[in-house]
Amino acid sequence: MADQERGVRRVKQGVVVSTKMDKTAVVLVQTKMRHPVYQKVVLRGKKYYAHDEKNLAKEGDTVTIAETRPMSKLKRWRLVEATQTEVVQS
Repeated sequence: MADQERGVRRVKQGVVVSTKMDKTAVVLVQTKMRHPVYQKVVLRGKKYYAHDEKNLAKEGDTVTIAETRPMSKLKRWRLVEATQTEVVQS
């Protein structure tokens, strides 16, 4: 079993929409799909709960997440990197 290589893990990019939980970021990933009847391209969004060990992500950041072992009931993804951070102007 130790000789077997791990499968390719899925990687997704999205925007952080919530960081209210400790060590968790909720990431919204939007994908484009064609409507089956009207053939118009529409955006579909799905939220993923990602493990953020060091609480690096902030709301509005664009992040990369990767599939991992289950961390909790909802968390099956982990934060890989914050590719773009949101600048708040006041």
